[in-house]
Amino acid sequence: MTTTPQATTRPAGAVGTAHTRVEGRDKVTGAARYAGEIPFDGLAHGWLVASTVARGRIRSVEAEPVLAMPGVLAVLRHGNAPRITTDYEGVVGRPDPALGIFQHDRVPYVGWPVALVVAETSEQAREAAEALMIQYDEEPHDVAFFAGRPGLYTPEDSRFVQAEAVKGDVDAELAASAFVVDAEYTTPEEYHSPLEPHAATAHWDGGRLDVVDSNQSTVWVADELAKLFSLDPASVRVRSEHIGGGFGSKGVRPHQVAAVLAATVLHRPVRVVLTRRQMFSLVGYRSPTAQRVRLGADPDGRLRALDHQAQSVTSTVHEFVEGSAMPGRVLYDAAAHRTTHRLVRLDVPTPTWMRAPGEAPGSFALESALDELAEKCGLDPIALRARNEPEVGPVSGLPFSSRNVLACFEEGARRFGWAERDPRPGVRREGRWLLGTGTAAATYGARVGPSTGAVTAEADGTFTVRINAADIGTGARTALTLIAADALAVAPEQVRVHIGDSDLGPAMFAGGSMGTRSWAWAVLQAAGELRERLALSDGIPPEGITVRSDTSASVSALAAKERHSFGAQFAEVAVDVTTGEVRVRRMLGVFAAGRIVNPLTARSQFVGGMIWGLSMALHEEGYRDPASGGQVGADFAGYHFAANADVPDIEAHWVDDPDPDDPVGIKGIGEIGVVGSAAAVANAVWHATGVRHRHLPIRPDRVLSAGAAAESERERGRGDA
Repeated sequence: MTTTPQATTRPAGAVGTAHTRVEGRDKVTGAARYAGEIPFDGLAHGWLVASTVARGRIRSVEAEPVLAMPGVLAVLRHGNAPRITTDYEGVVGRPDPALGIFQHDRVPYVGWPVALVVAETSEQAREAAEALMIQYDEEPHDVAFFAGRPGLYTPEDSRFVQAEAVKGDVDAELAASAFVVDAEYTTPEEYHSPLEPHAATAHWDGGRLDVVDSNQSTVWVADELAKLFSLDPASVRVRSEHIGGGFGSKGVRPHQVAAVLAATVLHRPVRVVLTRRQMFSLVGYRSPTAQRVRLGADPDGRLRALDHQAQSVTSTVHEFVEGSAMPGRVLYDAAAHRTTHRLVRLDVPTPTWMRAPGEAPGSFALESALDELAEKCGLDPIALRARNEPEVGPVSGLPFSSRNVLACFEEGARRFGWAERDPRPGVRREGRWLLGTGTAAATYGARVGPSTGAVTAEADGTFTVRINAADIGTGARTALTLIAADALAVAPEQVRVHIGDSDLGPAMFAGGSMGTRSWAWAVLQAAGELRERLALSDGIPPEGITVRSDTSASVSALAAKERHSFGAQFAEVAVDVTTGEVRVRRMLGVFAAGRIVNPLTARSQFVGGMIWGLSMALHEEGYRDPASGGQVGADFAGYHFAANADVPDIEAHWVDDPDPDDPVGIKGIGEIGVVGSAAAVANAVWHATGVRHRHLPIRPDRVLSAGAAAESERERGRGDA
């Protein structure tokens, strides 16, 4: 028996119209369950124990007293844990050796996993873990990072970061420049800290490993676990239905490995949830940076030289490069370009991708330096940027798929009231508050990766989309629902989207602002073929009609172009001359980020990113104690970030900018809201006070000390005169 789909009136077009999240009601009512909430029969709980020394060896683990405590089932550590391997090449390259937990007695940093206590309840596991005595043979450690420190080296190129790019003779062009900026900028350690902690439950189901997890790609985690435990990939399933934020941190981490180890030993489900403090050392962070930017310009402000040298940290066990020098390779034309990255190995956890990796700290340095150059040239900061607009990629020489950064500045200036700005610093005042405005450019790569998907026409007239996407809070489920609805010429209410299950097949991970774009290609391909089949069929059988897609060929056939989203950031600040407090009064971002699928969730993404930039400019600062090697204030009390009272009037808008080579016109919006926003705030602080701040965050003590130093300098000048 076959049935015919119910007739529906095709909407004018779901893509581009505002829709609330399809899973929104489940989340606000508590029906949506996260990784640490899903029940399992016979569930045991694991609690990780982390090293308290920064370097050395484990001398002993006194497990016997702990094993006698109520409810304790096992203490896994080196010497009794099953063997695993980290000698492989995974989806993103060689794995971090931190995944090889309990395989040896070496300790490379504070927070390194040294044991897992498993008990019947979470409370019993925690109590026993805190009672576990571990003795170490401690060795001298080094965690100090500063500009130009000994041990810096140039890393090899990777698929993510080109270590160095050079065009022309930078030193000769600087020597021939009428105006030169040569300044150093620093950013501190910063931490993802998503609201939902990292959590994983592992159990064996009929000889198959099943892991319920909170991650940014179930297929990535499943593939890595299969390699770590030498399993057939088909025998590993990872599910991650709802995720409470990730920002780059929710990849493959030690807690998933620990859960699998314990489930294998105990033959029962085991859940491991990280504490907030453990997340500061076990799931990565943004490396601190020291950046030197040199700009040389002709009298009319045209750049002759752009030199951006970025230094950052990696661990002694794994290499990660924070690509801070990359924005200049795209944003500005110059006769000579040099952008370099250098690393130093320290006894610290390995940094990782954190929302807008590279571009976030790099744009602070570069866009602050551009503002300094505008001051020297006597040019409006927007006019200086317009004067140095490239026609093609400044370093690559490739054409841009589209480039509307000047349209963003034009629209932003109109909305912000930039034309009424007095360019002189330190002249606007309201009582004890000095007022200033600043701006900065933003850019982030528009990438796409291969994905597979399936669309089924159901017998009841609805459609089911199955694709291994991950919605980490971006609204990906809703966006894919709208895209599928338009492709199928039906209302969004007729479409159901299933995501977050490695059994759904390979698909791009949620990261690099390329998740929705990549998944959309696969959905469109399958939906298009399904419509063709439906047009030729005389009905739908009870099992439905399914079409599967694979975009590998389409992605690899893309023409070589520079593909980027762009934006213009604006900020107004007030600076208290008596306390040094900086208050952001308003922020405005205008973006050219491809076709906007869902304006409601897109605006949320842009605004959220801008708040990150505000937080980066004024609050966030991880501090590592040189004596212990560990973090100070590794919690939400000690690590400061923007709270409700810090968030001002924030607006996000966009200009028309569809990517002509993308089936939907998408570019990606997850990261670009962060880029340039810290620089816009810092430039506004200069405009308010007349004092440059090149070191983040711009704390009150730094404002007061910089103001005092500037006043002392002025006094000396008056004395000399």
